[in-house]
Amino acid sequence: MDRLDYQIVELLDRKPGTSVVQIARELGVARPTVQSRLSRMRKDGVLIDILPRLDTTALGFPVTALTTLQIDQRVGVEHLDRELLQVPEVIDAVTVAGDWDVLVRVVARSNADLQRVIDRIASIEAVTRTSTSVQMQRIAHDRILPLFEAATAETSDTTPHLQAVDG
Repeated sequence: MDRLDYQIVELLDRKPGTSVVQIARELGVARPTVQSRLSRMRKDGVLIDILPRLDTTALGFPVTALTTLQIDQRVGVEHLDRELLQVPEVIDAVTVAGDWDVLVRVVARSNADLQRVIDRIASIEAVTRTSTSVQMQRIAHDRILPLFEAATAETSDTTPHLQAVDG
């Protein structure tokens, strides 16, 4: 990966839905170059997908909360995934090590609706306890682009530069 890879991804992040032709034009490179870079990043597993980002508030879900779940170890998580993902307000869920077993990000239409969502999650057989914190202000979200920038900057710093030779 190099700075051009970063510039392509950064442009797609800033302007989702930009075509390969538009990217090439804006970055001043050939269309096949952009296409081959995107294909290589997909093949290498760096670029998983290019998806539109949706604003949950604009969709009518202005309340976001983080809910931690404790799971009954005797029941286990065998059916938890399926049941948890049947709750449409669950937008992220990961298992974690520590006092809690699962961290879930949920959205709701209001605080009262959040109670309904949490009650639905708490009713899942494997869930023994929940704790919820309402999100007040988002500081960062899916903040991977700065990491990609740092990775490509390091690559650029260690890549030999071609120099013109007077001859």
